Amino acid sequence: MASQESEVPQEEGEEELQISGPLLINKLQEAGIHAQDIKKLADAGFHTVESVAYTSKKNLISIKGISEQKAEKFLAEAQKIVPLGFQSATEVHARRSELVHITTGSKNLDTLLGGGIETGSITEFFGEFRTGKSQICHTIAVTCQLPVDMGGGEGKCLYIDTEGTFRPVRLLAVAERYGLNGEEFGIAVVFSNQVMSTPDAAAGPYASNEKKPIGGNILAHASTTRLQLKKGRANTRICKIYDSPCLPESETSFAILQSGIGDPEEEE
Repeated sequence: MASQESEVPQEEGEEELQISGPLLINKLQEAGIHAQDIKKLADAGFHTVESVAYTSKKNLISIKGISEQKAEKFLAEAQKIVPLGFQSATEVHARRSELVHITTGSKNLDTLLGGGIETGSITEFFGEFRTGKSQICHTIAVTCQLPVDMGGGEGKCLYIDTEGTFRPVRLLAVAERYGLNGEEFGIAVVFSNQVMSTPDAAAGPYASNEKKPIGGNILAHASTTRLQLKKGRANTRICKIYDSPCLPESETSFAILQSGIGDPEEEE
């Protein structure tokens, strides 16, 4: 029965994560959970409050050093923090203010995105070849592992490479920039997309050849924020807010550096 009961709120939890984003496991300290117990949870793979709230007591008890009494307390406190019912707009706003943003490596780009790549949502980068898609993905694969106060998410990273453009040497260069050990990488999830031409034959030879992201409405609805990348001068690239539920339509410039993504003024 315990496993069946845990399946219902898990579906609600997945929907909640899409709306508000995950809360770091350290937030349980505010509820009186000892740091040593939080470390045990993190070592067992529980890195967010949501992951604790939606698991079963049986799973928590299976962790070495966690008694049944502690497991019940963890579940009770986590479920107090993670709302399982209706929320007011004020409560949603308060939770969104605690979202973790991951730095892109560029101050200009972070400002454009309201602080960086937002957790709990899908951000899509699309553009022609050599517009910086892979370079941004390589940089984020490192910065997501930084401490929160350095613009990271204290997480791990899953990099799904469908084009054969993943280069570990780029990760090492970015890791050196941020003072990370290049041999201690985890995994990152990134989403980049190609573009296709949409010529208007009826408009004649002088029609503009607009480029749109591949995937049509399917990918358009799957992405929370869509960012269009364009080539600039030399190593400079342009990023434009193409579609977002909360960011105004605007654009900024960034640069592709030897140490990853940065700002144009950082180039030597």
